[in-house]
Amino acid sequence: MSDPPAGLGRLYVVATPIGNLGDVTHRALEVLGSVPLVAAEDTRITRRLLDRYGVSVRLVSFHARNAARRIPELLDHLRGGVDLALVTDAGTPGVSDPGDELVVAWVAEDGLVIPIPGASSVLAAVVGSAIAGPRWSFEGFVPRRGRERRERLARIAADERATVIFEAPTRLAATLADLASACGADRPGAVCRELTKIHEEFVRARLGELAERARDGRLTLRGEVVVVVGARRVASVTRDATSGPDQVAIARSEVERLVAGGLSRADAARGVAESTGIQRRLLYGAPRGR
Repeated sequence: MSDPPAGLGRLYVVATPIGNLGDVTHRALEVLGSVPLVAAEDTRITRRLLDRYGVSVRLVSFHARNAARRIPELLDHLRGGVDLALVTDAGTPGVSDPGDELVVAWVAEDGLVIPIPGASSVLAAVVGSAIAGPRWSFEGFVPRRGRERRERLARIAADERATVIFEAPTRLAATLADLASACGADRPGAVCRELTKIHEEFVRARLGELAERARDGRLTLRGEVVVVVGARRVASVTRDATSGPDQVAIARSEVERLVAGGLSRADAARGVAESTGIQRRLLYGAPRGR
């Protein structure tokens, strides 16, 4: 185990189970049982985990609402040469969960940060969806509304990799509808729900069908949800810089579809050019519609 700079404590960033308490690692339990203080998003949830394994340690709350006040206190704790463990309700601190600000602040002071990896809903969804493939990106929660949301969804539509998204069950139907509109109804998708829990479920279908199921009540809109959007494919276009007029026309149509979904023409042309090998200048000058 690494030694911290003289006089400074270690900051352990500890992953906890995402549902099934049996997924906690031996190393995580060892760390949580050895530090004098654990900063937890919800001390009640963390206490249930610790009680399950007979770990006794002092807890202090650390979440988005008290971060401005709590971070200076936790930094003072670490400056005093005392170790600290950071946990959230489920998964890894800093991954769409509180914690990154404390980690950044401690690194800025040359403090030692030690990640303790564990269960991940992102990796569980990638494996269980069966559509992510070898290359994928993680977007976390997309913006809820407005131009920022449209632009983010348009970038997902243009990405040739699969994309993993977190979403609240109350917003799932709207997000699936928007994804089907931006990415195309035929794009493959998967709704991964309650991962590692008793009611774990994977629903795999085209985005248009998933949106329809959510709209008419055939999709369960409860629990923790991860959405996987399959990779973008430009049909019948080969990676050939000397592509003929038919291939250029198909690629231009894809540019127009992405632009209609909210992506800038420059970004759309760049993405299609990268995935097809067609020169960007042939795509950027595509007609802007009638």
